[in-house]
Amino acid sequence: MAANTKKTVEQEALATNDSVEKIKGLWEKSGKTISLILGVLIVAIGGFFAYQQFVTKPKIAEALDKSYKAEEYFRMDSINLALNGDGVNPGFEKIASTYSGTPAGNLAKFYAGVCYIKLNQNDKAIKFLEDFSTDSKPVQQRAYLLLGDAYGDLGKGDKALEYYKKAANHFVEDQQTASTALFRGAFLAQHVLNNKNQAIELYKELKEKFPRTQYGFEADKYLAQLGVYNVN
Repeated sequence: MAANTKKTVEQEALATNDSVEKIKGLWEKSGKTISLILGVLIVAIGGFFAYQQFVTKPKIAEALDKSYKAEEYFRMDSINLALNGDGVNPGFEKIASTYSGTPAGNLAKFYAGVCYIKLNQNDKAIKFLEDFSTDSKPVQQRAYLLLGDAYGDLGKGDKALEYYKKAANHFVEDQQTASTALFRGAFLAQHVLNNKNQAIELYKELKEKFPRTQYGFEADKYLAQLGVYNVN
């Protein structure tokens, strides 16, 4: 019995030694490669945090600082200065391109889009507003509504209707803006696109979703124009 136990222990020891030798061989063959990969990962991670600390954060702070004057001009309704700058301070267009990837740079796209709509340059407004996105539902809803207006002014009714629908459904908690967007879509479908079925559908949605708003209250009047009466 003792002899068998001794034999088993010896076999296990040999197996363990064999495994160790295999691991040594593997390390000798690929150890340098593994070390190199780990080194690259460490450098990459360190580089990422260094970039965040010494490039991204200062860029974000600088973008906010540069936006201050442009926003001031915007509040003063000095649209050209807000958009193009005053020769010393950049305007929203420059901020959007120079500080792309920062929150202030992103918001500058929205402001630039609004400025171009005020200047009746809807094609340029669309370029900035479609490139803008935010987690703020009220602001994003406003951007969709403006895109609907811009496309509508350019005679692109189908695209305008698409964005009016997006605006109406993006943030229904703001019933005033949502009902306005839905009404503009319905009115566009009725009077510009001559799409009676779409107009009826949107007026009904307006009445059902936003009955206490001005446009919701008036929905029956427009439905009657389309031959639809006594809608519950």
